Formats: sequence, C-alpha cells, structure tokens
Amino acid sequence: MTDRFDCFYCRDDLNGKKYIRKEEKPVCMRCFEKFCANNCTECRRPIGADSKELHHKGRYWHEACFRCSKCYKPLAKESFSTKDDRILCGKCSSREDAPRCHGCYKAILAGAENVEYKGNVWHEDCFTCYQCKKPIRSQSFMTKNDNVYCTNCHEKKFAKHCSGCKQPITTGGVNYQDQPWHSDCFVCTRCRKPLGGTRFTSHEEKVFCVDCYKSTVAKKCTGCHNPITGFGKATNVVNYEGGSWHEYCFNCKRCSMNLADKRFIAEAGSIYCSDCAKKL
Repeated sequence: MTDRFDCFYCRDDLNGKKYIRKEEKPVCMRCFEKFCANNCTECRRPIGADSKELHHKGRYWHEACFRCSKCYKPLAKESFSTKDDRILCGKCSSREDAPRCHGCYKAILAGAENVEYKGNVWHEDCFTCYQCKKPIRSQSFMTKNDNVYCTNCHEKKFAKHCSGCKQPITTGGVNYQDQPWHSDCFVCTRCRKPLGGTRFTSHEEKVFCVDCYKSTVAKKCTGCHNPITGFGKATNVVNYEGGSWHEYCFNCKRCSMNLADKRFIAEAGSIYCSDCAKKL
C-alpha cells in the first residue's frame, strides 16, 4: 500500500496527477489557480501554471495580455516603458512625451520636420497660410491679427495697390493726393523721370518735373520770354489782352518802371507809364 500524497488545500490524492510545489507544499492545479496563482494586471484572471507569466515592478501579466496600453501591440519580446502605471511601446512613449502640433494637436515625433514660431510648434505641413491653406515651408511669410499669410496672399489682401500699375506696393512708395504709387511708377508725364523726393507740379491731373513743366506747359512771359511757374523768384502774374507777364516783368517799355499796381497805357503792343505815354 502506497502512502497518500495529497493536495495541501483540497486533500485530493495527487498520485499520478500533475501538481505544483508552492512553498514546499504540493498543490493541485485547480487549487494553485484558486489560491496561489498571481492575477493578471490586464484581464484580472489568474495566471495558471500552464501559462507563461510576465512580471514588472510587482505586477503580473499573461504573456498575451502584456500589451501597449495605447496601441495594444504585444510587448512580451519588445522594449517598453512605463508612464503613470501604463505600459507603453517605444513609439507610443515618444508620442506621449513629444510636443503637440499647434495646428492638428497631434504629437510631433522626434526627427519629424517642424516649424517653430513665437513659442509654438507645428508639423511642417500644418504651418499653412491662413488664406490659401498652402504650407509655408521655407517661404517667407507675414502675420496679421495673429494669422500667418504667405507673401502673395498678404499682398493681395492687405497691401496698398499702386495707382499707376495697380500692383501691390510691398515696400516704400510715394503718396500723392491720398493715392499710393510705386516710386518707379510716380514719374513725369513727359520725360518719365521718377519724381519721388524731387520738386514737381501738376497740370490737368498730370504730374510734371520742373524742367518739363517749364518747357511744355507753363505760359511764357511776354516780357522776358521765360516760363511763368510757381518755382523760384515770384509767382504773381499779370494778364492783359492775351499776354502774360511775371509781375516783376510788367514794366514801362521806356523808363522800366514797374506797372503791376499802376495805371498804364498800351501802344502798338507795348505798355507805358502815363508820363512816358505823353512823350510818344
């Protein structure tokens, strides 16, 4: 007669049966799962003697239950990390720690092309023009009300347009009578010389440099035959019977006394003071 070999818990005879020694005590398979087995951290079920058990920092898992808590990738044979008691694969761990895109709010993984601006970061394809939605990438850009615009869209939407060529004015320019001009477009009507920073005048809504105004527009003084302009010595003009004079040229032909504010007599196309007219 053989000696009895019983399970420590249920006292079932273990002769010829599979059993496990737990702390030097024989335990049948059923009692092992019931009283001795570790519970899986993931599924909460006992990890039986026939199952492969994985453990980390006092916690236990079935091999099939040891997975990334975000993407559920099996990690029994993979590297992993922990965060807030969660098991994470390498990829998900890097996403957890990665900065978030200011556009799509997804993680920007290490090595990914990105754009940093004013303390925020974007995926390269998420840093786009507010107007046309195209990625800025390596292009220059401008901002308005905290929105980012590519150069073309900013010009179309906000830039002043030249009164001459109707194209956007991006830098510099000239303002004349509340109208903006490119410096290269604000030119003399006759000789096409740029007028920015120089003296000029207008006639019948056209602008002229001083030289062209004198030679093509200004009336000629009947006395000195020079142009009568608003430039230089005097601007007062005397008009008489179709002729025009500088005020300082309106003189008696005989004695040269200035007659701008005096009585005069015209004789044979010339003007005379009263005294000289008596001597004719």
